[in-house]
Amino acid sequence: MFFFLSKTLGTMLLPINFLIGIGVLGAILLLTRRAAFGRRLLAASVLLLALCGFSPIGKWLILPLEQRFPPWDASHGAPDGIVVLGGGIEPDLSAAHGRPILDRSGDRLVAAAELARQYPNARIVYSGGNANLIGDDSAKEADYALSILEDLGVAKARLSAERLSRNTVENAELVKAVANPKPGERWLLVTSAFHMPRSIGLFRKAGFPVEAYPVDWRASQSKAFSFSSVAINGLERTEVAMREWIGLTAYWVTGKTDRFLPGPDPK
Repeated sequence: MFFFLSKTLGTMLLPINFLIGIGVLGAILLLTRRAAFGRRLLAASVLLLALCGFSPIGKWLILPLEQRFPPWDASHGAPDGIVVLGGGIEPDLSAAHGRPILDRSGDRLVAAAELARQYPNARIVYSGGNANLIGDDSAKEADYALSILEDLGVAKARLSAERLSRNTVENAELVKAVANPKPGERWLLVTSAFHMPRSIGLFRKAGFPVEAYPVDWRASQSKAFSFSSVAINGLERTEVAMREWIGLTAYWVTGKTDRFLPGPDPK
């Protein structure tokens, strides 16, 4: 049920979808006796889309998420294992074209390959299935990810796949069984910086202690007040940030995390 709601209600509430929906409703109302209200909805939709697209609002929303966890401190020693969360590959497009197709979060795979070279004794577990709500879900992201990592020089014997997860809740719950971490082992969690607070909260709830290794940043403090010259860039940042804030709220309200905005372990 949670997965279904996240793919339906959660998707409808995302800014671009919501604002386009308001605009469409406004256009329909222009043909009725509520034309005046329709004009206001249409104007509000256009203005808010422009605000999200060109203003720094997307950066303001995403920076608190990306800055929640600092870069990983390598001085504490080599990790025993590395968990890489899915989201860097388009499984359906990969299946259609017969080769792995990376998306915007492909930096997760690059970081995994770099860590594998730096720490040759660490195990690597890639967690990612297919997030389709309906239709074919036979293309599994983890299968393509392992193929890429092998091509980048990571030995097959070091790689494991968790192929069933469809969202971050399932990532945390299912990857623990695959990784089977031993007491005292240190595991890194590689995912996008904006996604790290939600991920860490869910892994803690699942009883799998991990250390944050954030990658794939989308904003910087030095340009927090700069405007976007291309609307799609601002809209994408706003969309990504709002998806995370909605997810954090939903997981906290439903008890899937113990804190609204998980942060570094004070220990």
